[in-house]
Amino acid sequence: MGEKIKIISVVGARPNFMKVAPLPRIFKKMTDKITHLICHTGQHYDYEMSQAFFDNLGLPEPDFYLGVGSGSHSEQTGKIMIEFEKVCIQAKPDLVIVVGDVNSTIAATLTATKMGILTAHIEAGLRSFDRSMPEEINRIATDSICDFHFVTEQSGMDNLIREGHKPENIFFVGNTMIDSLVYILDKIEQSTILSNLGLQNEEFALMTLHRPSNVDDPKQLSNLIDVIEFICNYIRLVFPIHPRTRKNIEEFGLKNKIENIKNLIVTDPLGYIDFVKLMKNSQFVMTDSGGIQEETTFLKIPCITMRTTTERPITCQIGTNRLVPPEKSKLIQAVQDVLFGSPKESQIPKYWDGKAAERIAEIILKIFKKDK
Repeated sequence: MGEKIKIISVVGARPNFMKVAPLPRIFKKMTDKITHLICHTGQHYDYEMSQAFFDNLGLPEPDFYLGVGSGSHSEQTGKIMIEFEKVCIQAKPDLVIVVGDVNSTIAATLTATKMGILTAHIEAGLRSFDRSMPEEINRIATDSICDFHFVTEQSGMDNLIREGHKPENIFFVGNTMIDSLVYILDKIEQSTILSNLGLQNEEFALMTLHRPSNVDDPKQLSNLIDVIEFICNYIRLVFPIHPRTRKNIEEFGLKNKIENIKNLIVTDPLGYIDFVKLMKNSQFVMTDSGGIQEETTFLKIPCITMRTTTERPITCQIGTNRLVPPEKSKLIQAVQDVLFGSPKESQIPKYWDGKAAERIAEIILKIFKKDK
């Protein structure tokens, strides 16, 4: 029993669940070699943004739930560190796996590293080179102190080597988020979201919007609502609205403006299966998210990313993604290009094949075999 590798995977916010979900499925086949536990920090505490992902992705219930809730970046990070330290003292893991770039990622890495516990970062090496994004700070800080780096695309390899990390601790494994997407593709047939929204045989676009730089400034948010109105002149638009965005629309007095747009369907945040069903059937997606750039590339759905930078350049280089500064005129031009121009040639990146978690598990076994 003592010979088993004890691993804790840490999840905290919506994108983490998709990235971690494939691991327990693989580790389950290795129960003679690996004990795998899940720690949910509770950074996202809304049901649709958290529990529903466990249900949709077949993720086992977390072994530890920290329940940190909302707060400033420092407050969240500090609370997670305090609570996660207790988990590590109790569970005594050999390895802590962190994913992505949220506050839970850096908090768990700092805690484990200071306790002398090995850490591995899934989705390591991604860089937007925009330090005004809290996620960029989390990515840089996590990679600078973790022991092993699991990389989704070539840019991640290049960035980590340039930053001086040891090549023998960097592994190009592919994208566990795509593993989750592959896993649920046959399940999306069960989703009734198209008929629920009256979209059965209609063309429509899909939009997500949550980044502080886009939704925390009244003028910027108003301009983006103008873009929404422009899209709705040509096509129906489904807009699952993030709690932060909804709150700001109300606070900035923009509720009437958005309610008066014909062809706009506003919904609450959606479960993963419903969201993927919409994404797969949409004409195009507009987003300021990170992971959606990857999912649309895999599904070969045109994507307009409303940002000045992306940490996922492969999605623009060979995928379906277009990076467009979030200015009204530029976004309207991009929408016209997607609706009326020629489709962008695209490919699915290397190792985005649904088998990244298998590669990760094999590498972990080798690492610990070497240490024995």
